Parts: sequence; structure tokens; C-alpha cells
Amino acid sequence: MRLRIAGLVAAAFLVLALSAPALAKCGKVTISEMNWDSAAVAAHVEGIILTKGYGCQVEMVPGDTVPTVTSMTEKGEPDIAPEIWINSVSEVVDKAVKEGRLKIAGEILTDGGEEGWWVPEYLVKKYPDLTTVQAVKKRPDLFQDKEDPGKGRFYGCPSGWACQIINANLFKAYGLKEANFNLFDPGSGAGLAGAIAKAYEREQPIFTYYWAPTSVLGKYPMVKLGGMTHDPKTWACVTDKDCADPKPNMYPKSVVLTAVVAKFAQAEPEAFKFVSSVSWPNSLVNKLLAWKNDKKADAKETAEYFLKNNEAVWKAWVSADAAEKMKAGM
Repeated sequence: MRLRIAGLVAAAFLVLALSAPALAKCGKVTISEMNWDSAAVAAHVEGIILTKGYGCQVEMVPGDTVPTVTSMTEKGEPDIAPEIWINSVSEVVDKAVKEGRLKIAGEILTDGGEEGWWVPEYLVKKYPDLTTVQAVKKRPDLFQDKEDPGKGRFYGCPSGWACQIINANLFKAYGLKEANFNLFDPGSGAGLAGAIAKAYEREQPIFTYYWAPTSVLGKYPMVKLGGMTHDPKTWACVTDKDCADPKPNMYPKSVVLTAVVAKFAQAEPEAFKFVSSVSWPNSLVNKLLAWKNDKKADAKETAEYFLKNNEAVWKAWVSADAAEKMKAGM
């Protein structure tokens, strides 16, 4: 009897020993949940897939660009930052990558962060030529400033935003004042979004600055104006509030990366391969954020909605085994 019990115990330990590598295939993973919508949704999309598809123990930690990158480079945590707008922390990240503390997994936004000048899609359908700044300049009558009859209105950035300086300089560089336009301060981000929403609801013309990915551009289709080219040589002056003679220019593409700590990439190669594959266009993110806003959903709910309705997208990011586990888990 003792031999039989001993044999059963030994068999049980053998089963556990054989199962342990599978259970320990992916350990604890920390993901930075940044404090803006697109990054928070991306964090939860990756978190759900790592949990259900790769068996990781995922923990979300609150974050913001500078403190998260600093913590990753100095403390080695969190493991993953899904959406880093690299322009503001490029020197720190480049140094950490060279020193082997960080790895760049890839560009999460395929077309990068976008900034520019926009008009409503319905307006372009009515006036097909209104796709460039030069064409819009000729029609101040379409974009009337109700507070200053006879002049057109361009909605810039709220006071205190960096883009306020840039828009003011570009407004000057493209001769919009001479074209009979006023540069209008919307007062706040909510004020700018509200102006676009109001124009759309009434199908009225609006000429405005905006950026992507955002729920606003997901809910209200806008056309980004052409006739503008980015020139790195003169861009520094455009960003300077004391620029005396700004030249015509355009916002550069903002490279938006996923960064991970090196120890995560080394310890979890399959999970790292997945994270490196995550990439989506602004058009998709805009629609997701519009859904989030309309439904008053949180980031996790929005991530779940994405996974249920965009299998073809996320399936391309994961291994065949992880895809099967995801489908079973959902």
C-alpha cells in the first residue's frame, strides 16, 4: 500500500513538473496605462491578449510619458509602454536603447500621430476643390466669423498649448490675415471639439486645427488639407513664439512607438514578438475612440469591443496558438 501511495505521489510530482514550464510560459507583466484614451485602450488590448493568448499575469500601472520612460530606464518597470510619442523623450529613449536597457518594439500607429488643418468631409463633397490651404484662403466668405462679419475664421489652439504658437506662425506664413481670415482661440480643448461638433450637426463650414488619433475625428469625418510641406530647416522658427519671419511649413509626422524594458524582451520572447507586431492606423483608432465616447465606456470595455469586432486585425499580431486561445477565451 505504501509503495502504491508513493508511486501515486511520484506520478503527481511528475505531472506537475511536466506542467510547470507550460504554466510558467509567461510570468508577471506590467503595462503602463497612459492617461490619454488611445494609449489606455492600446494597453488593455495588449493586456487582454497577453492574458488570454499567452498566459501572462498582467498588471496595469498608471503612467504618463516622461515618468513612465524615466521609470523604465532607471527602475526597469513597467515592462511595456504601448504608446510613446517619441518626440518629447527621444534623447532619453535613444540613450537607454544604446545602453541596452530599453528596446523599441515597433510603431504602434502606422501613420504616426497627425496634426494639421482640416475642413469637414461634407464640405469637400460640395466644393471638391477645397482640399488645400491655397483653395481655402480664397473662400473666407465660406468660413464666416460671426463676431467679425466680412471675415473668415480659422480655429487655432487654446492659449497655453504648444500648437498655439505653431498655428499662429503658420497662419502668418500662409498669409491668412491678408486673405481676410481671423485666428480664433477656442479657449480649451473642449471648446475646439465642441466647435467641430456644432458645425457638423448643422453641416456648416469650419476651418480648424486638430490632431489624431481622437474620438472627434472618428465621429466627425474631416479632410486634412494639403498644399503644405514639412521643412525641417525652417521648422524651429515656426515653433518659436518670437519667430519674426515664419516660412510656410507643415506639422511633421509624430513617430509613436511601443517601448519595452530589455529584461522583458529577453525573458518573454513570444510575448515580445506579439507586442512588436501591434500596429494600427489612426482611422481605426479614431473610430474606436468615437465608440468609447458615445458609449461612455472605459478603456478595458473599448479594448474588449475592439477584440470582438476586429478579429482579422488582431489575429495578424499573434501566433496561431495564441489566436486559438483567444477565441476560446472570448
